[in-house]
Amino acid sequence: MKTKYALATAMYVLPSMLRAGPWHLVWFKKEYHDFGIYTRADPIIPLGLATMAIQGLVMAGIYPRWYRGGRPALEGIRFSLLIGLFLFSVSTVATIAKVEVVDPWHFVVLSGVFHTIQFTVAGAGIGLVFGRLEVKAA
Repeated sequence: MKTKYALATAMYVLPSMLRAGPWHLVWFKKEYHDFGIYTRADPIIPLGLATMAIQGLVMAGIYPRWYRGGRPALEGIRFSLLIGLFLFSVSTVATIAKVEVVDPWHFVVLSGVFHTIQFTVAGAGIGLVFGRLEVKAA
């Protein structure tokens, strides 16, 4: 089971990092800079990777307790989108409440699309890693 936890964590971290780097630092770099909230000239990539590792470990730890049966990939996506909504509220909505963001609705849309893609892909992977788990009676 430890191997499944490690693989599930990797299924969150790897696709997230592969998407986050180009998304934030290449494709939409100007947009994020123009929002006026991401002002670090040189992002600390290892810290971002550590953050994703923590998130992946938490998701891998919770998912088997959350699973109630069904198709693994679909259940993984449902679980992950729920976690993603929670993290979106912290990383995007709360930021707008605390920081003056230029064009907040554009920030919400761009971040929302990123989170939706990130958590859909990661969730499918997590679900497939764990597969059909034994469902315990409530």
